[in-house]
Amino acid sequence: MKVLYFFPGNPLVRSQGNHVRAYTLLQYFKAKNITLDLVAETDKHFTEQDVETLKSEKLVNQVHFLPKHKKGGLSYFLKVSIPKLFSKIPKPFDRRQLNQQQAFNKVLQSNTYDKIIVSYSCWIPLVLNNPYLKGATTIVDTHDFLTSQFKSRKDFKLGEFFEGEMKLLNSVDQVWAISVEEKYLFEQFIKTPVHLVPHLTTSKIQSTTKTIDVLYVASENEHNIAAARWFFNKVYPLLETNISITVVGKINKHVKDYPNVNKINYVEDLSATYNASKVVICPMLSGTGLKIKVVEALSFNLPVVCNTRGVDGLINKVDNGCLVTDNATKFASYLTQLLNDSSFYEANKQKANLFYEEFLSEKAVYSTLDQILN
Repeated sequence: MKVLYFFPGNPLVRSQGNHVRAYTLLQYFKAKNITLDLVAETDKHFTEQDVETLKSEKLVNQVHFLPKHKKGGLSYFLKVSIPKLFSKIPKPFDRRQLNQQQAFNKVLQSNTYDKIIVSYSCWIPLVLNNPYLKGATTIVDTHDFLTSQFKSRKDFKLGEFFEGEMKLLNSVDQVWAISVEEKYLFEQFIKTPVHLVPHLTTSKIQSTTKTIDVLYVASENEHNIAAARWFFNKVYPLLETNISITVVGKINKHVKDYPNVNKINYVEDLSATYNASKVVICPMLSGTGLKIKVVEALSFNLPVVCNTRGVDGLINKVDNGCLVTDNATKFASYLTQLLNDSSFYEANKQKANLFYEEFLSEKAVYSTLDQILN
């Protein structure tokens, strides 16, 4: 089998959940001895050294880049802006820039693929009515329900955006959903088969001294910023001052300095950090889709305290190692109990382990992918 996989970013830069998902899919294809060519956008953070690393680790066969030009200029206006203006696809659902379609077509013309996987519904136009597919099965790994992500745009129109996304999803041969909610939603409006492909993460559990009481990992986006403010304004004052908290990620730009809070902007491999932690928090008040950091925590058998949005996408909402509440006092209470009550802690740790092994482990997700692709 030969696969063409489009992911716009660098899968080696695993500071965000979507990049982690891309990287773990590459690991799956490698494990199954499937030849894979990667297509990405040109980016200064995707270097020749990164390409060589991907090849040397046998995660990819070849890497092809789509040019990324700054918007503006006569050529961009004539070749991109005007066609999008008259397109039936809502503008946010067509991310193609100048000369990217031509570059993608050259890859297709020079190769024959069994499967073509595109990340995000807004990149489906790359394969939409493409004459160079040569019979390849087209698949979109949606990552998220994009209509909900675009609702803050000034030009947002629910009916137009939703219909546009559903038409795009209906134009490919397979749709992969990362969460049960999205699978259910898509299946109500499209005829294309929808498969649940949970996020895969492989843990490296080690017996180490627990030096971190509470771990909070988050990137910088509007949902995480609001969540961090809620936690530190509402929950943090209710916690004992001797509790050690470590915050990892760009969210630290929005976290004040506190005496018992250690802020780390970037960690290349979070394994050691998870192993050193007792409890993980995911304070999410908004946002859609599966929370990758929750899956990562469960893979290390760590109890998670989160808001309702924290368990979005999980097959089971209860008895999964997550303690869920939208009440700040209860949130603080769960953390305190986990850190002080060993039997309560072990019970939730066991739930996390059982849930992960059954639904989110390498064995479980690989089996799902095997069935879908074969």
